[in-house]
Amino acid sequence: MGKSLIIIGVILIILGLFITFGGKINFGKLPGDIIVKRENFTFYFPITTMILLSLILSLVFFIVNKLR
Repeated sequence: MGKSLIIIGVILIILGLFITFGGKINFGKLPGDIIVKRENFTFYFPITTMILLSLILSLVFFIVNKLR
């Protein structure tokens, strides 16, 4: 129970830091993200952002799994 509370606390701190400083990082507009703009149409495919988010979540889940 104690480890779970610590893990939840760490995740909340990381999430809070991301929300606070996320606007300054431009997380959704990384190089490699595909943006197609036409007259009445805009297509946005954040492939680099998705890969980075997948790596971060995989690392978080790996650490959580190791602490159990």
